[in-house]
This record gives sequence, C-alpha cells and structure tokens, in this order.
Amino acid sequence: MATPHINAADDAFAATCLLPGDPLRAKYIAENFLTDSQCVTDVRNMLGFTGFYQGHRVSVMGTGMGMPSCAIYATELVRHYGVQRLVRVGSCGAVQHALKLNDLVIANSASTDSNMNRNQFGGYDFAACASPRLVQQFLNATDAQRRDSVVGQVFSTDSFYDGGDALIPMLQRMGVLAVEMEAAGLYGVASRYQVQALTVLTVSDHILTGEQLSSEARQTSFNEMIALTLAALHPSSPATTK
Repeated sequence: MATPHINAADDAFAATCLLPGDPLRAKYIAENFLTDSQCVTDVRNMLGFTGFYQGHRVSVMGTGMGMPSCAIYATELVRHYGVQRLVRVGSCGAVQHALKLNDLVIANSASTDSNMNRNQFGGYDFAACASPRLVQQFLNATDAQRRDSVVGQVFSTDSFYDGGDALIPMLQRMGVLAVEMEAAGLYGVASRYQVQALTVLTVSDHILTGEQLSSEARQTSFNEMIALTLAALHPSSPATTK
C-alpha cells in the first residue's frame, strides 16, 4: 500500500534494500548493478528501484540526508513493504590518522548527538548496533576478495557544519573511526522492528588532514563499495524470489 512518502505497489520492494542518501545514486545503482530494474516510487523525487542481482531480487532507494529522513523511509519500507535487510551505502569523514581516503568502513555501531533513539528508549542511552550476521557476511566478502576493510564505531551527527572544537578530539580519544549522518537512526529503526541493518561507508574526506576524493575517485570507490556490498549480501547460493 502507498504511504505518505512511498507510492509503490504492495509487492514492489525486495527483502533486501540498499539505502544511499542521494536518490540519483539509487538510480545509478539500479542502472549499473541490477538487471531488469524498474522505478517503483518517486514521491518528492526520492527514487526507489527494484531489480535483480545474479538472480536475487534486490531493491535500492534514496533516503535523503540525516537521521530523520533516513528513519522515515526505513520505517515505511519495513512496516508497509516487508523489507528485512536495510543496508546504508554512503560516505564518511575519517577522524583517525590510520584511516586513508578510499578506505572501506563497516560501522558495527554508531554513537550520536541525536535524541532520536533516546526518545524511543525511555530517555536511556541506546546501543545502536549493526546486525552481527550482516557484519560477518561483509567480512567474509572482503576476505574472499582480499579487500581491506575497517570495522568499528562511527559517529552519526545531526549537524553537518560546526560540530564544535571539542568534538573531533573527543571522537579520536574514544576510538570512533569516522563521522556520518544516518547510521544510528537506521540501527534504531532496525532494532525496533527486529530486522537486519548495516552501514557500509567509503572514506571520502579526512577531517584531520583536509584531504578529499576527487569526483572521479568518488565514483570509482563508490562502484567498488556497491559491488562488494551486493556480493556480501548474496554469496554464491540459489537465488530467492522475494
């Protein structure tokens, strides 16, 4: 059934859905990584597609920027369309010297300056964590392809600018790998509805050094991340139809 933000048919989405922030990224993934893909929703130009990856039915949908926007789409995908695996694919800014541009970060947990999860957890701190099974699948895929990756905590912020002078040193001290804007909210939704979720990120900026990937390098690293994500989610096995 259609929702206030998604106008897709009841069976339009697969059990697995990739979630880039940019709806045009969703279109790019559908056109370049899936076969027989079709646009299934376009409310507010937030595009969603469903197609096939090596015989497995897969969806991809933009979520916009920030936890509130991501949570809206994740909630509606789970509650109204039966999506069971939500995988954010995006970029991040590194806050540890050991990380380099193009590094792949698997966010097994996310701290945050948002009150979103606390509001639905009775005012207490909520441990926003990825699904262990998805983390393991991703590690298996990176090992199989001999692709380095870093697993650890990220920081999901409500503020893209002006985080405060004390923030980055504190994140470094606590071992946080990178800053992004959606993971903690996504993990809260997944926990509430008992579905699986994971956030996979490419380091596109280094907050400590000021380094940034060029537009061309961003595209190349994005392609590598998506290819690895799909391989991790659908290892060699009989295809399913959902």
